[in-house]
Amino acid sequence: MRRLTRWTAGLVLVATLFAGMASANEVEVVKVRFEWQVNAWQVSTTLRHADSGWDHYADGWRVVDAEGEVLATRTLYHPHENEQPFTRSLGNVLVPPGVSTVFVEAHDKRHGWSGQRVRVDLNQARGERFEVRR
Repeated sequence: MRRLTRWTAGLVLVATLFAGMASANEVEVVKVRFEWQVNAWQVSTTLRHADSGWDHYADGWRVVDAEGEVLATRTLYHPHENEQPFTRSLGNVLVPPGVSTVFVEAHDKRHGWSGQRVRVDLNQARGERFEVRR
């Protein structure tokens, strides 16, 4: 029984290490700022990613509502190997009336949409990794 327990613990450790390696190269949303303009939001998003050329770079981010409906998408057309982290903005982001919580998600060419995202409460001035200016 003791041998099985050590073997199981070792297997769990190896699986955890591989899971960490798989997500280690995913793009990270570092910070988000929503700024109210006349009739829509301007969204500035700071990303961090180990861009390594045209085959593996952070190539976009998006704003989605709680149901996963895409409200806006910002496409990034080239790697930012020497500019990390980096911030890009998108204007005229429309959030439907009554929606106060949105999420910002990021994408890279190799891993797709990252599991890590930022939850933004538009009724709060700031929170974990976000700021809202009205």
